[in-house]
Amino acid sequence: MDRSRNSKLPGKSGSLHPRNPHAGRYDFDALSQALPSLAPFLRSNPKGDQTIDFSDEQAIRALNSALLAHHYGISHWMIPAGYLCPAIPGRADMIHYLADLLASSNGGEVPRGKQVRVLDIGTGANCIYPILGCRSYGWQFVGTDIDPVSIKTARLIVEANACLKNQIKLVRQKEPSMIFKGIIRPGDWYELSLCNPPFHSSEGEAKASNLQKRKNLSKGKGVKKTDTLNFGGQQAELWCEGGELRFLTQMIRESRDFAQQVGWFSSLVSKSENLPILKQELNRWGAARVEVLPMSQGQKVSRVLAWKWETAGGGQKGGRPEKRF
Repeated sequence: MDRSRNSKLPGKSGSLHPRNPHAGRYDFDALSQALPSLAPFLRSNPKGDQTIDFSDEQAIRALNSALLAHHYGISHWMIPAGYLCPAIPGRADMIHYLADLLASSNGGEVPRGKQVRVLDIGTGANCIYPILGCRSYGWQFVGTDIDPVSIKTARLIVEANACLKNQIKLVRQKEPSMIFKGIIRPGDWYELSLCNPPFHSSEGEAKASNLQKRKNLSKGKGVKKTDTLNFGGQQAELWCEGGELRFLTQMIRESRDFAQQVGWFSSLVSKSENLPILKQELNRWGAARVEVLPMSQGQKVSRVLAWKWETAGGGQKGGRPEKRF
């Protein structure tokens, strides 16, 4: 039986989530006040409005730092050269739609505070989902990654911002072939796990995608094939053997072993053609509930796939454990 459905969530087609603070044009005056180092990257568009060169990696990094400082009170945010620099509005949208998903099992009220424990698979050096979830709803996070540099950098970000301390824990996944195993311990309970998986199947595919993205951003000004990834990205962040489909198929199968310890499992699905296959996999294994959360930012459309198993809903026998950091 197909238990899946598309959730009817707030918002309209092409718009960000109603609680997303990044809707509309960026207020570059306010952002420059929050982070003066953004000012040198500002330029005027043909209409005379302030903007930045969105194909310039340094400009994107400065914009991200300013957004985090202005909207989330993050005074120190840094990532190593060549690592993924995320588009914050889209990342924030995923957090808000997942908050609505949790609300659907909480009488329509978004749960807030440290009692909401979330697991971020592949948190990256930027630590963006834990930052946004912590600062938007007060959730407590455990972020995992197979890359030691990512874990070290994310820890430095947490330690440099008092508002993140005791809210975010970073754990290295020492076995790259595993996703949840070795991370979720006996007695742990998570309301939610989330992931933005590597969706390319090879470095060549990732570079080709990046080249097309840079062409679109440069608006025909010409882009050299030797240009680096404008948003950065290491192998574990952008590609893996078998790509998104293989990764998420493994995630679904492995998640069954932790059905009593995670309320909702979820992941971004970048390629729409993978969605029917993944839903079929979930139905084949008997998922109790499957949700597809559509998201859109302008002309860009994406979606989150979320599922839970029949045994989920209370952690170990006797209720949810209260294990904390």
